[in-house]
Amino acid sequence: MVQRILDPGQIESLDHTSIPRNRLPERATTFAARAARMRKLADTNPIGGYVRLMATLADAQQKLVEKAETPMPSEATIKQAQEHSMPLIPAQASSQAWHGILYRLLDSVEAAGAITPPLAKVLDALRAKTRPDLDAQADAILAYRYNEIEPAAAPFIMAALQVVWTDLASRLDQRDIPYVDAPGVCPVCGSLPVASIVRVGGQYQGYRYLQCGLCANEWHMVRAKCSNCDSTKGIAYHGIEGGNEALKAESCDECHTYRKIGYQEKDYDIEPLADDLASLMLDLLMNDAGYQRSAPNPLLWPELPSEA
Repeated sequence: MVQRILDPGQIESLDHTSIPRNRLPERATTFAARAARMRKLADTNPIGGYVRLMATLADAQQKLVEKAETPMPSEATIKQAQEHSMPLIPAQASSQAWHGILYRLLDSVEAAGAITPPLAKVLDALRAKTRPDLDAQADAILAYRYNEIEPAAAPFIMAALQVVWTDLASRLDQRDIPYVDAPGVCPVCGSLPVASIVRVGGQYQGYRYLQCGLCANEWHMVRAKCSNCDSTKGIAYHGIEGGNEALKAESCDECHTYRKIGYQEKDYDIEPLADDLASLMLDLLMNDAGYQRSAPNPLLWPELPSEA
């Protein structure tokens, strides 16, 4: 059998109306919807206090993204990304001015009240860092270099970066987004997905989309396929008995990882990042079963075990 290989130009000329390739974030609603979902989930959650704190952070993100004016990629940058099948706006902290956004986020969280002494210490420590130190920490987060990441500070740094890249993603032309070579990474920024969602309604009906943990772009991926290693073997779904039927953990026996998947037909308001954050019990179940997360939640970073 001869397999026909299409170049990017030929692929672009095909009719993709049946399955939209990307679902770009909406500036006016992305973080507001996330904040509302977090507050709803926090009421009966074992880490409800933390989820509510992240909802406050998302509220601040929404106000800032609506006013953001991050410089867009040039035509030359877009052409180069398309020619080389690379993410359009690679996630590199030093490539964007995001520090001012971080400081405004910290001020907003502090102004909202309910600041505990440990949290106040984290916020003060972030304000005291130099810009090179902040960039170094941010680049470690974006590259998932866990041994260099400060878990308590990471959610706030990531929140500032999310504002920048979500602003960029929301203003892109769908036709400019490349087809990337690496499976399972965001075609906009190259980051990993936090979770996936099977959507309902209109042109998205019944299709599974991976949501980027950085820019909130969602890109299509067929169902029953590992979003980490691309395998179709050994895929299984796990849930908590008596728990949320709209959220499962999709595991892969080929790479022994899992990523959560939400079903909008069972809960229309499900939001991948928020529901992932608020389902810690499902993470514990999967860890006990011998699976590891494909990637951390951008707003909750793991503590590395101390050396003996």
